[in-house]
Amino acid sequence: MVNAWFFNPTDEDKRELHQFVPNQPVSLEELAKLGVEYYLFDDQESVDAFALQRQYKNRDLITIHKDKLPNYEEKLENFFTEHLHDDEEIRYIKEGTGYFDVRDHADRWIRIQVEPKDLLIIPVGIYHRFTLDTNNYIVALRLFHDEPKWTPYNRLDTATDARPSRDVYLKQFVAVEN
Repeated sequence: MVNAWFFNPTDEDKRELHQFVPNQPVSLEELAKLGVEYYLFDDQESVDAFALQRQYKNRDLITIHKDKLPNYEEKLENFFTEHLHDDEEIRYIKEGTGYFDVRDHADRWIRIQVEPKDLLIIPVGIYHRFTLDTNNYIVALRLFHDEPKWTPYNRLDTATDARPSRDVYLKQFVAVEN
């Protein structure tokens, strides 16, 4: 079962928990208000049925470990750079553990801890990032509606806020609260 909390921006390693004391948990309901969806699947057949229902037509498997991923350090830095995508980011965790951080509507980071059997959907247009935890290993099935698209649009680029996908996200999830 996934755990989520408000991220404490300390100087410790990004792979650590980064929890406030006391911890400030975030519920699945709060994540859903941000467009983040969570599912727990016990087996590959359930994931396959879900993918068929949601019309995810393509997939691949990524292993993030220093011995398995070319340009490991560079890739980890890219994953942890705040960005958004023009497509949903769908990840089913097969092995290992890690963190997805997403921005809430007040621009605070929420850390989402993922482990085997978790399927997380990060919506189009939300600012987010990913890092391994201190185990330094994860295997994730990546699902896509159509052809795989991995293009991250970094928040530091001022043009990113003007992307249509960001506008869609703001209208769908932020405007409804105002």
